[in-house]
Amino acid sequence: MINLLTFAPSIDMVAWRGFVFTVFILHFVFACQFLLLQPLVSAQDADGKFVNAAELLERISKNIKVKRYSEALDDLNAAIEADSSLSEAYWHRASVLRQLCRFDESERDYKKYLELKPGNLAAEKELSQLHQAQSALESASSLFDSGDFKKSREYVDKIVLVFSPACLKAKLLKVKLLLASKDYSGAISETGYILKEDENDLEALLLRGRGYYYLADHDVALRHYQKGLRLDPEHSGLKKAYFGLKNLLKKTKSAEDNIDKGKLRLAAEDYKAALVLDPDHVAHNVHLHLGLCKVSVKLSRGKDALNSCTEALNIDEELTEALYQRGEAKLLTEDWEGAVEDLKAAAQKLPQDMNIREALMRAEKALKLSKRKDWYKVLGVSKTASIADIKRAYKKLALQWHPDKNTENRDEAENKFREIAAAYEVLADDDKRARYDRGEDEETGPGPGGFGFGGFDPFGGGGQQFTFHFEGGFPGGGFHF
Repeated sequence: MINLLTFAPSIDMVAWRGFVFTVFILHFVFACQFLLLQPLVSAQDADGKFVNAAELLERISKNIKVKRYSEALDDLNAAIEADSSLSEAYWHRASVLRQLCRFDESERDYKKYLELKPGNLAAEKELSQLHQAQSALESASSLFDSGDFKKSREYVDKIVLVFSPACLKAKLLKVKLLLASKDYSGAISETGYILKEDENDLEALLLRGRGYYYLADHDVALRHYQKGLRLDPEHSGLKKAYFGLKNLLKKTKSAEDNIDKGKLRLAAEDYKAALVLDPDHVAHNVHLHLGLCKVSVKLSRGKDALNSCTEALNIDEELTEALYQRGEAKLLTEDWEGAVEDLKAAAQKLPQDMNIREALMRAEKALKLSKRKDWYKVLGVSKTASIADIKRAYKKLALQWHPDKNTENRDEAENKFREIAAAYEVLADDDKRARYDRGEDEETGPGPGGFGFGGFDPFGGGGQQFTFHFEGGFPGGGFHF
């Protein structure tokens, strides 16, 4: 009992000291909270230290300048959470959100600021710009969907990215417009800026890959698709682009392998299958068209070869190999003048190419031969006709066109009869026929007329009479002139 009484004063003193310390701590906490909630105290820096509004706004401005929008928003969110009456924080946050084209959130902040600061002309102007950017982005998207790429691009460049320069949706739409207008280098450049800010943006990886794809830089395109698929293996756009490109390369390789193996028909089918995969991929398809043309020439499919090489030249008119191969195709289709024209153009580009020069010589010879009389056609016989066939045809036509039997059109009949007789003179003579078939010039033949009559006129001159006796005789005897 004595001991308890002895220690009682000590217990009271300890309790008193605890009470005083507790009160001190509570006052300290309340004081800190009061200070932290003042308008001049808005957020914490990286070290957890609180900064005043001026320092905060300066830091936010710096973050926005270097495009650290998420950090700027974090500071603004913290400031507004600390003091919901900080009007300047709402305005700055609204501006950042507008630049990011988070239009609904931005509009709420502008309206909150105008509640706190009614009639502020600068804020009202920015709110108007927000509405313009929002409307322009909607219009640009609709125009893109309808195929009006030029007008859509104007809305994006002249309105949306002016009032909302950090709008990712507008930037991606611009890339799509560049791809649609076949400005693949521009699309690659624009997506480069996007990926610099976020290297894992899947849409930017896909669009940048497409830019490289349409420039036929397939290895780089595949790397972009693969990176995106590592981030999201189920991304439908990336999967379609990746496997589509792999299939195209597989078909192309199969065609080339079949050519090496001499399987030309299979190669032609592979080329056709590859061309169907993406008709818009002109940078690669030009080579597919050329490959199909060359195979078709080897297969003597003149019309197919002509179509394929023309497609290649429509893509690249400077493609000399396509000109040469189209010349060969025109030889197959007996377009002699067209063949000479194409092969001359190819020879001018590659004057030392012996294959082109040899093909040009063949085309020029074929053109020259095409301009002489086709004696086989005159008699209506094939080039493999026998002498007996030639004689029968001659007799039949001579009877049909003999002037004595065509008194009403005697001049026409005489001309036709001369032509029939000339054809017979060449084709009924083994030596003349052989030289004619070899394509030797008619001027090298006997007499001033070369092949043909050698100057002989069946109707003579000066009224001289000639009698034609056909082997076996004409019915009713000979005809006299």
